[in-house]
Amino acid sequence: MFELILGILLAAGAIYFVLVPILRPPVEAASDADPGDEGEDPADDMSPQTVALRALKEIEFDRATGKLSDQDYDALKAKYTGEALAAMRVESGIGSQGLAIKAVPGSRLQAPTCPEHGTRPEADAVFCSHCGRRLGKAPGYCARCGTALEEDARYCNRCGARVAA
Repeated sequence: MFELILGILLAAGAIYFVLVPILRPPVEAASDADPGDEGEDPADDMSPQTVALRALKEIEFDRATGKLSDQDYDALKAKYTGEALAAMRVESGIGSQGLAIKAVPGSRLQAPTCPEHGTRPEADAVFCSHCGRRLGKAPGYCARCGTALEEDARYCNRCGARVAA
């Protein structure tokens, strides 16, 4: 009979020690937490630019996993790309809401040209944004061995690797 009473007391004590932290949290832990700051990360950046860039990453992922159709992807990408560009322009001072637009002087360097699509609007372009061809005298290097490529090379002369566009 004594063993039965001792076993019941030990079981009750074990249950008590297990349930005390669940039923009554420690007093100092409850006082340290700010009730208005539950679940928010102070380092979380919620600027319009960051939000738009995160949305672009999300729609890329959703398209890659098959959750988003091509038409929806195109519409969302256009929307969030516009938002990200607008936020970047406002941040750099080129926005249209009463901010001065910085004048860019014309370049004296020859603009890169594509044989099929003509002069490219990007001053530092190495490849055509339409067809992907190497522009003008832009130096090319083999991705496999690092050898300089000739102007219209399709294969590397040293290792024979196919040259991308």
